[in-house]
Amino acid sequence: MKKLSRKEEELMQVMWDLEKAFVKDAIEQLPDPKPHYNTIATLMKRLEEKGYLAHHEYGGSFEYYPIIAKESYKDTFMKKVLNTFFDNSYLNMLAYFAKEEKISAEEMKMLVKMIEKDKK
Repeated sequence: MKKLSRKEEELMQVMWDLEKAFVKDAIEQLPDPKPHYNTIATLMKRLEEKGYLAHHEYGGSFEYYPIIAKESYKDTFMKKVLNTFFDNSYLNMLAYFAKEEKISAEEMKMLVKMIEKDKK
């Protein structure tokens, strides 16, 4: 699975939310200032070439839909982040978030409860 650019990821978020869309539908969901139609059409073609989207053709108009699930993308790149920045250690990753105060002690307790519940 190839890494996506920031703009490609933004467009994929829209596509995962919509599940299928023509270029104009995707543009409507993007934040202002709205990109040009040709820009999004090009990005969609690129995402199709990378294996993230496919399309159905309706009289010359393409309706695109994701063929890579959001969860698959997230899993692949979270594993890469875990390996690259945290020595493949979830403990190191959680310690980082705790140290940087991105997760509170209360949230950590909730996380432990979730883990314990899943093990039962």
